[in-house]
Amino acid sequence: MSKKEVFSVCGMCTVRCPIMVDVEDGEIRFIQGNPHSPLKGALCARGAAGPALEADAERPQHPMIRQGARGEGKWARVSWDEAFDYVAEKLKGLMEQHGPRTVLFSDRGGPFVDLHQGFMRAIGSPNYCNHDVSCARNVQHASRSVTGLPRTELVYDYSNAKHIVLQTRNIFEAINVAEVNSVLDGIDKGCELTCIDIRATVTASKADNFFMIRPGTDYAFNLAVIHELLHKGLYDKHYAELWIKDLDRLRTFVEPYSPAWAARECGVEERAITALVKDLAKAAPAVIWHPGWMTARFKDSFYVSRTAYIINALLGSIGAKGGLPLASTPKDVGRKGIKKLVDLFPKPEEKRADGVGWRLPAHDAGPGLLHKAFEAIDSGDPYPVTAYIAMRHDPLMAMPDPDAIRRIWDKLDLLVSVTFTWSDTAWYSDVVLPLSPYLSRESIIAQKGGLKPQFFYRQRAVQPRFETKADWEILCGLAQRLGAEGFAFKSIEDIWAYQLQDTGVSVEDLSKKGFVGLASEPRYLAVEDLKFTTPSGKIEMRSEKWENAGYDSLKPYESPAAPAGEDQFRIAFGRVGTHTQGHTVNNPLLNEQFPENVLWINTARAKALGIKDGDTVSITSAGRGGNIKAFVTEFIHPEAAFMVHGFGHDLPVESRARGRGVSDNALMPGGLEVESAPGGGLAMQEFFVTVRKA
Repeated sequence: MSKKEVFSVCGMCTVRCPIMVDVEDGEIRFIQGNPHSPLKGALCARGAAGPALEADAERPQHPMIRQGARGEGKWARVSWDEAFDYVAEKLKGLMEQHGPRTVLFSDRGGPFVDLHQGFMRAIGSPNYCNHDVSCARNVQHASRSVTGLPRTELVYDYSNAKHIVLQTRNIFEAINVAEVNSVLDGIDKGCELTCIDIRATVTASKADNFFMIRPGTDYAFNLAVIHELLHKGLYDKHYAELWIKDLDRLRTFVEPYSPAWAARECGVEERAITALVKDLAKAAPAVIWHPGWMTARFKDSFYVSRTAYIINALLGSIGAKGGLPLASTPKDVGRKGIKKLVDLFPKPEEKRADGVGWRLPAHDAGPGLLHKAFEAIDSGDPYPVTAYIAMRHDPLMAMPDPDAIRRIWDKLDLLVSVTFTWSDTAWYSDVVLPLSPYLSRESIIAQKGGLKPQFFYRQRAVQPRFETKADWEILCGLAQRLGAEGFAFKSIEDIWAYQLQDTGVSVEDLSKKGFVGLASEPRYLAVEDLKFTTPSGKIEMRSEKWENAGYDSLKPYESPAAPAGEDQFRIAFGRVGTHTQGHTVNNPLLNEQFPENVLWINTARAKALGIKDGDTVSITSAGRGGNIKAFVTEFIHPEAAFMVHGFGHDLPVESRARGRGVSDNALMPGGLEVESAPGGGLAMQEFFVTVRKA
């Protein structure tokens, strides 16, 4: 009998929590959060269901090549050599005809994307993207436009905060375990919690203050908070003098947006807004006004996030302990960072197909804008994009209007899905390359900045159950056949050795706890020592970069549209603690806990339509939709209808998920063209649905 503890990284969602796995005789016996980390041994329900994913026979078990029409479900089982040769031959032919730029790649982001970006560099394509247009692109670009910094370089110091405002961040259901623990630590120390949402979430149930606002009015609420801070003199004047540029312009802009005005617009009490601002000023600078996580919601979501950063700046929170201190890199603490795989190859000179960096000069080129890349597939402008590799990514479930996406993909000559679960995207692909689940694969070493920067890695806890491979094995195998020998690593140890050069850290060091901290104490900067990377070096109320690109820095508020009839609702969606998007709904354990989504409807609106709690209702938009059970409650705004995202599967290979619930993204016709343009994020809650008793 052999027993071992393996330190690794969860893969059930994009957070990638550190874990410890107890393995006995090659089998998983127990899984928990890494006890040496801020998880304190805790893990969410999704992470605990990892062994069920490993054991599940209803996932791709071997490489497959499509035989019938796309989406028909006819496959030929092939060996890995046959699959690699097939994909490589197709890619070679297309790249010879159109150049390497013809290849598009997308993933779900996370700490290991240097592998994916390195592969794209190795083959010479600039077209790496991730899922962020349906998540946090608006936050990223809001941070860039205000501070010049990426959003990840501002740390949420929850455990030391005195007041946390969660807006478009349902932290107790869209769970990051370390963040949840830190918020609870802060609350234990007396931190006040405010929640702003269209419904009473689990997060709202824990809050000291809850504002249930009219859908689409977050921007109005934030403008009123800024108005009150400035006109009552409650902002941090010393901080503003040091770091805030164009404050007078901001003061003039918010003049019309008083708390009284916002109270009418948002449907809340004026005195509650003014009381909140007083509380924030009292707690400053140890305040976190969260700028959002999944902000692909409204056409003004970029400005919601931007004003959140502005509020933090006015309170002196950006850079402050208990607020949003600046993250440190290994260099900041006197250490060397890991060597990047992308640095093995020169950056492609070709412009990006999505227009980022040339048509769209304000936006970050890193993960690009995937919906714009799809436009390039459709139009052939600026050049033909004929091959697409989706790495653990399901745009047909994650992005709006899947029928439109399928129509665009029909113009592709090659569609490859690398996945550890079946998905609509995999089912529609030409080739399925089965990825080993995270418990049976190792990954490259990742570097994480923060108050205490660190290196961490994922070890393989058990051997793959089926004919699956790790991501590095798949991409290095393709690279070898494409002639990119510099990326054709033969082992994960070779990759780790390259990454750790000159760092002073060994794989043995990492194996002791799964990570190596690079600093013994958190690093906070004095307010005078802060550094921002805007052109002015300050926090900018007016962004010249964005305005030169044709966008307003401070955009006048526009009231959102209201439902047109008594059976019309604005569709809203979100997360639940037991599922991650669409890829866990067929998990045996999680499906048992939460087998289908329901439709939240306000009590008064439901009564007018003759709908009772538990009734089956039809929900439709432009002829699309389905039947779903109603959850009738007072704790949702009357204009909204809410469902948990990720349901409505109809694949015959998913026996548990098939036919359960409704997919929200199928209710968004034309949704690829509806966006918050300055931030690059889609606007997936700008759609109205018809709800009737079935």
